[in-house]
Amino acid sequence: PGLAPDDIARAETIRFPLPAGGQDGHAFFYPPASLSYRGPADEKPPLIVMAHGGPTGRAGTAFSYKIQWWTSRGFAVVDVNYGGSTGFGRAYRRRLDGQWGVVDVADCIAACRHLVATGRVDPARIAMRGSSAGGLTVLLALAQSDLFAAGASLYGVTDLRALAQETHKFESRYLDRLVGPYPAAEDLYLARSPLARADAIRAPVLFLHGLDDAVVPPGQARDMVAALAANAVPHAHYEFAGEGHGFRRAETIRRALELELDFYGRVFGFTVPDVAERVILRPADETP
Repeated sequence: PGLAPDDIARAETIRFPLPAGGQDGHAFFYPPASLSYRGPADEKPPLIVMAHGGPTGRAGTAFSYKIQWWTSRGFAVVDVNYGGSTGFGRAYRRRLDGQWGVVDVADCIAACRHLVATGRVDPARIAMRGSSAGGLTVLLALAQSDLFAAGASLYGVTDLRALAQETHKFESRYLDRLVGPYPAAEDLYLARSPLARADAIRAPVLFLHGLDDAVVPPGQARDMVAALAANAVPHAHYEFAGEGHGFRRAETIRRALELELDFYGRVFGFTVPDVAERVILRPADETP
């Protein structure tokens, strides 16, 4: 309701070459869409790379306000179905077996490079966002590649060892297939954890986390924030009372989206009008 057809970004299926070769990666690309506004004719749009959760879930093409929020504000979006995603055959799904934190990261970077190479987005204004398992992919991508000017981790995994020890019973052995048996493969869990790669991150990062999260406890974000703060990496960290793993309350969703939009504005150099709260980016902002 209230949206004209030209206000809605529609998914374009894209395939892109994978680093290992032999097969293509899969993603959905959404250009900016607005009936009332257009970006400068001489500029390519900024890009938001989305890494879905799961990690063995998938991105689909159903109408999503989460995507339209960004495309209606001038961003292009690429929603990546990295290796391990369902819907592309068993071989594609099994690419993530034992390779979580490797294949997903490489595929998201490859999708990003494809869009830059084909001239569809501004290579200087690329952000990456992900929730839960996608948050791990975001943080590892920031540590591995200088393509990204910013990242946002929503209740994201930062310490795989802690996840193996603390997560709920339903997913307690999920990581055995994605990483390796724990604690026998503890060294691998450490190597794949963003917390162990924090020294390689230089881009600003936004963390959003529910205080009642029993799947990825809020301490995971706090530890990562402390590691970035020790290296004077710009960051912002917000916690939400009464929220668990995934935000449910309308006021939380609204606040989280506005904070994230303002965060990208700070990084990319534009002012976001009419937001209820400005993001506090440390160490740049002195306000406690």
